[in-house]
Amino acid sequence: MDQMFAVYILASRPYGTLYCGHTDDLPRRVWEHKEKVHKGFTAKYGVNRLVWYEMGDTREGAFARERQVKKWNRAWKIELIEALNPGWADLYETLNC
Repeated sequence: MDQMFAVYILASRPYGTLYCGHTDDLPRRVWEHKEKVHKGFTAKYGVNRLVWYEMGDTREGAFARERQVKKWNRAWKIELIEALNPGWADLYETLNC
């Protein structure tokens, strides 16, 4: 199987603090956020609920999309989340890990 890359948004809670990132292993990366493996922004602010993600074919494409979304204002990010996940459910449980 070809490798897939993901751009994702985590939230501390519905309408809470947001974090955008990209990875080549979404289940592992979200688990790392949940377990506070890396001491940084998400660990400090309890940002570990996967509320949006988008899969892509290339690392470069995922990186470019992450940079694009990070530049968006908060309202646009919330619209993006709610288009996919209006209830702000934690999508981590829906990943095939």
